[in-house]
Amino acid sequence: MTTRETYLGAAESAVGLLADPAVAAAWKQPSALADFTVGGLAAHLAFQIFCVPTVMATPAEEPIGLLDHYARASWVEAGLDDEPNVALRRRGEELAAEGPERTAGHAREIVAELRTVLPDEPADRTVHMPWNGWSLLLDDFLVTRTMELTVHSDDLAVSVGVPTLTASPEAADAVAVLLTRLAVRRHGLTPVMRALSRAERAPSTIAAF
Repeated sequence: MTTRETYLGAAESAVGLLADPAVAAAWKQPSALADFTVGGLAAHLAFQIFCVPTVMATPAEEPIGLLDHYARASWVEAGLDDEPNVALRRRGEELAAEGPERTAGHAREIVAELRTVLPDEPADRTVHMPWNGWSLLLDDFLVTRTMELTVHSDDLAVSVGVPTLTASPEAADAVAVLLTRLAVRRHGLTPVMRALSRAERAPSTIAAF
């Protein structure tokens, strides 16, 4: 399965969760993430679908590497109340004003559109993220979105009390590899190695973010 097919599978799973009646019923309630309503979190999840046509339509520059993207992203090291994360939550709450049905429906429409568009894009296709100011290879960008879809689908499922959907083997591999590489970059190999192989010497955290 290609990176693009893996992303589309994760996106379709997210659309199914967005359409769950439990999400609509809890739309204005607090989510499992601090200072995020369920609706704001759901809209942030949907944004991982909404943003793909946007970046594909924006003129791109020379791409940077996948890990360089996270090294540059201001939200990675920002605190909960720092502007990058405040702005992220604000955007989610603004998008949530569309309501649960329109949010899920719009996401479903875009996934269907992307199913016809993504396979024909060349391997070296580059996309630009206007909110960050730099470009990535399309497939690297879709890896970042697959991770976001998988992580925030779990957040949303926990928030509304439904089971977290099992990721496809390909999505699980993509997310595990990315988060492990980011954890090693942040903590070093030894703490990550110990957390994964030596419970008696495991550190308190190897969180990638």
